[in-house]
Amino acid sequence: MLRGLARFHLSQGARRPLMTTLVALSLALAGGAARADSYPDKPIRLVVPYAAGGAVDIVARSVGQRMSQLLKQPIIVDNRPGASTNIGMDFVAKAPADGYTIMMASNSLATNAALFNKLGFNPSTDFAPVARIGEASLVVVVPAKSPIKSLKDLVAQAKAQPGKLNYASAGNGSSGHLAGEMLKDAAGIDVLHVPYKGGAPAITDLIGERITFMPINPLEVISHIKAGTLRPLAVASATHSAQLPNVPTSKEEGLPNFTASVWWGLVAPAKTPAPIIKQLNTAANTALADPEVKKQLGQLGVTIVSGSPEQFGQFVKTETTTWNNVIRKAGITAD
Repeated sequence: MLRGLARFHLSQGARRPLMTTLVALSLALAGGAARADSYPDKPIRLVVPYAAGGAVDIVARSVGQRMSQLLKQPIIVDNRPGASTNIGMDFVAKAPADGYTIMMASNSLATNAALFNKLGFNPSTDFAPVARIGEASLVVVVPAKSPIKSLKDLVAQAKAQPGKLNYASAGNGSSGHLAGEMLKDAAGIDVLHVPYKGGAPAITDLIGERITFMPINPLEVISHIKAGTLRPLAVASATHSAQLPNVPTSKEEGLPNFTASVWWGLVAPAKTPAPIIKQLNTAANTALADPEVKKQLGQLGVTIVSGSPEQFGQFVKTETTTWNNVIRKAGITAD
């Protein structure tokens, strides 16, 4: 006889519910494993919360095409622009967590919770990080005929004329707007923000010298810089840009705390099975190592940054903290 151990006896009637529950649980687990093992067995939808033809769309199509070949299933790009990417993000957050709906996320994943009072989803909990794709440091540009020749010149002039200089952005809460507020704080200057409905009209007014300067995604102005209609003052980074190697960094210009970039990464709905996340991550990292994909993204000015889902998740958390501080300190809202 074993002492100290309690003995239990279940009646036959009590055993039936327990056995039924155990069988159902084992079948559910087996079914989930089978689905993960066979993934993918149908086309995958890649949501881009921006209009076709933009930087995020181009990055998504370049990476998605190679991932499609690796996964042996079509990856269909689904553009769902609007509401500062909230339409596309809301769609993906509420999609089935089965790996057949994923999204090419960008900065708004880290900023929209602070910019909007009410969202139908939670950016911090409704998405599972899959893979970081890359980034491009913002560049501060002025009209070609501007007397301002460097970022130091810009800061000096802004301090000499508080409230007189202005900068443009693609709209309230855009990456350029937030970078402008970060520059104000880092340099201790007072300049006026002029929001536009998109980057194109803002660039037009900048070239026309109706705007003093603009922090902007380099993908949008590289052609104007090469054409000589805009002059780059600095890239908002501690390291030089491969596309603009002769342009000084913000650190070299005396503002090491002014670092801002646009970035891209794949996410899936929360609770997507870990084996599926791993498979998508492997396909994304393999695609990023492909010479043709590297060439395509390099021509766009994208610095490739691959890694694990966990590394991408930590990056998003850090970005969220950084930009939420900027948003709250400047009192920015997009509503």
